[in-house]
Amino acid sequence: MAFSSTLSSAMKFKWREFFSQARSTYGTATRSTAYPDSPGGSGFIAAHVLDFLLERGHSVVTTVRSQQKAQGIKSAHPDVSKDKLDFAIVEDISRPDAFDEAVISEPPFEAVIHTASPYHFNVTDTKKDLLDPAVVGTTGILKAIKKSAPTVKRVVITSSVAAILDPNKLVGKKHSEADWCPVTEAEAFKNPRNGYRASKTFAVSTSNIGTDGLKVVTVAQEKAAWHFVEKEKPNFTLTSCNPSLVFGPIVHYLNSLDALNTSNQRVRNFMTGAAKEECPPTNAYFFVDVRDVALSHVLAVENQEAAGKRFVIVADNFCNKQIVEIIGENFPLLRDGLPTGEALKPGDFPAAGKPDIDNRRSVEVLGMTYRSLADSIVDTVKSLQAVEGS
Repeated sequence: MAFSSTLSSAMKFKWREFFSQARSTYGTATRSTAYPDSPGGSGFIAAHVLDFLLERGHSVVTTVRSQQKAQGIKSAHPDVSKDKLDFAIVEDISRPDAFDEAVISEPPFEAVIHTASPYHFNVTDTKKDLLDPAVVGTTGILKAIKKSAPTVKRVVITSSVAAILDPNKLVGKKHSEADWCPVTEAEAFKNPRNGYRASKTFAVSTSNIGTDGLKVVTVAQEKAAWHFVEKEKPNFTLTSCNPSLVFGPIVHYLNSLDALNTSNQRVRNFMTGAAKEECPPTNAYFFVDVRDVALSHVLAVENQEAAGKRFVIVADNFCNKQIVEIIGENFPLLRDGLPTGEALKPGDFPAAGKPDIDNRRSVEVLGMTYRSLADSIVDTVKSLQAVEGS
């Protein structure tokens, strides 16, 4: 098989792992496409997926938005040959034909990991900034694979627990892969947070909402992928990995904090004293380490039992108060900038109790074991300090 992932030391897979705008081929003797160069969480995750694939002996083709980005990744892996790590330029994943050429390879790909979907709230246009990259990017790659890469057997996409959780029932209900976020079409355009939920839950149609010219959101982004497979019956299977807030170290070649992923921004704010006067509410109460997220994608490609399934990729619940306590305990020089006493209370768990979610499928099928919050936060702080000091 030509698959770029870690299926087994005896198998050779060539697959494309699509992260947020960086294409890479990973596999023991196969290839795949990735996006380590995305603004926000997807590139953050993709960079770690790339490292896992290379470590496990896979051949990788990484998709990037520019030659400069490709050079940065290449320089970080000076001992990796071109047949193990190659690049392709995809400047705009929201174009319907963005991946038409990226999926064509010789030898051909056998798997694709697509993580290219933004997670941030710096939004001026919900449709342009969130919905189009998430929806068009996902459906576009699936169409391109079906049309031009018939050898691809497995596709793994990065979704989110935002496509699973009902924000009105975080306490008292144990969510699982069987659940879907109930955000409505009208709610999608109210604020960036709803827009992100919608980008994971809806696709954009050609209908307008009233006279404002906005497109109606009609089909879930993740559901759109499942619908595509059900309707088009391609040669490949589909798997979705649904992580929560993602903490963890940034890779060394992402040497700027200007585009730090949204989850790690809260850690940096605690480090810099930006939250000293009042710890912000946690809002999203589940976390996972980026290295565990990356590994889950690789395992989903390697494990045939993962085909056709969704996976909750979550380590545990958490609150901002815990992050502050971990930083204070492990980094004495940062203590003066941390909130204490009454200023820390807004960052605690809600009075109603701790939210819960079921991650057993990822443990039982993929064999996942998850890092603790303390391990993840300590490694995050160390990596941010290293970048700021460079």
